[in-house]
Amino acid sequence: MTPAPFARIVAALALSLCATLTLAAPPTVGRLEIVAELPFRPGNVAVSDDRRIFATVHPFDPQPGIQLVEVTGRSGYRAWPGKHVQGGPDERGNLHMDTPLGIHIDGANRLWVTDTGMNVGETRLWAFDLRSGRLLKRLSLPQDIAPAGSFVQDLVVDAEAGWAYLADIAAPALIAVRIDDGYAYRFVGHPSLAPEDGAQMRVDGRPTMFNGEPARVGVNPISLSADGETLYFGAMTGLRWYAVPTRLLREGSADEITAAVRIVGRKPVSDGATTDAAGNHYFTNLNENGIDQLGNDGILRPLVRDARLEWPDSVSFGERGWLYIVANQLHRSPPFTGGRDAGIPPYRIFRMWTESAGVVRR
Repeated sequence: MTPAPFARIVAALALSLCATLTLAAPPTVGRLEIVAELPFRPGNVAVSDDRRIFATVHPFDPQPGIQLVEVTGRSGYRAWPGKHVQGGPDERGNLHMDTPLGIHIDGANRLWVTDTGMNVGETRLWAFDLRSGRLLKRLSLPQDIAPAGSFVQDLVVDAEAGWAYLADIAAPALIAVRIDDGYAYRFVGHPSLAPEDGAQMRVDGRPTMFNGEPARVGVNPISLSADGETLYFGAMTGLRWYAVPTRLLREGSADEITAAVRIVGRKPVSDGATTDAAGNHYFTNLNENGIDQLGNDGILRPLVRDARLEWPDSVSFGERGWLYIVANQLHRSPPFTGGRDAGIPPYRIFRMWTESAGVVRR
C-alpha cells in the first residue's frame, strides 16, 4: 500500500473514533434540553421509564376542551387517553375531568391525576392504565376531606402500600387516601403546612401578586422516599423541607403526626419537588429561574439557572438520570396579572441530566 492511501485510512479511522467518543460522552449536569414547546400552559408533568411524557393543562390557562395530554413530539401532543374524558364548560360531570393538575405514575403502571374541581366543586382522583388508557379508578373526596375552596394539587402514590398522598394548598393540609375504598384522612393546623414569614415570591425579580395581594402559598410540593416510609413536604412560599412518617398519616393520629414532623433541610420558594432513590431532593426555584438539589448530605445546591425557566412548575424523573421540568409562565396568567393573560407561547417542557438513579416507582 502506498503512503498516501494508508494515511487516508488512518485519518478516516481517527475521525470515526472521535465521532464514537463524542457520541459516548456523558451529558452535562444542569444543561437544559427542550423536549416540548406547546401552545398552552402545561401544569404538572409525569414521565414513564420508557420516556412517554404526560402533562396536565393548567387550570389557569384559557385553553378550552383539553386537560390532559401525551406529548408526541417537540410541538406535537394528543388528548390522552382521549377526548371522551375531557371537556369544556358544557362537558363537566362524573364522566369528564374538570380542572386536573397533579399527575403521577406509580409502580403498577397507572397514571394518577388530581382533579381540583374548580367548577364542579368536588375534588376527585382519576387513575388510568398507562398502556391502554383505560379508566381504572375515579375517587371523589368527601367535603370534610376536601372542603369547598380547597385546591388539592400535588400527589404521590404508593401502589405497594395502596395509598395516595396529596397536598391542599388553599387550606393547607396533607391528605392520605386509601386507594381501594377511598377512605381519607386530612392533617391540618401544623405550622409546617403554612406559608413562612420571611419567604417572599419574586418571580422575574419583582414581588409576585395573586388576586391583588402578595402571593403566600402553603403546602404544595410533596415527594415520597424510595421505601415509601416517609412523605416529604413544604410550603410553596417557604424555605424549609419537612418529613413525616407515612404510617402516621395512614393511621390518622393528629397528635402523633404533630410530634413526628421534622425538618430535613432548606429549600427555595418552589412549586415542584421530587426525591430520588438515594434520598436527594430536587426543587424548582421560582425566584431564581432554576432547579436546586438538597443533597442527602444536607447541603442545598443550585443545579441550573436559566432565564427560560420562567415559573418552573413541576419536575418528574423519567428514564434513568433525566429530570423533566415544566416552565409555564404561570405568573403571567390572569389570577396573577389581575385579569389579562400576558403569557408568551410557546410554553416548554425541558429535561436535564442529573447523574441520579432516578426514583423508585412504588
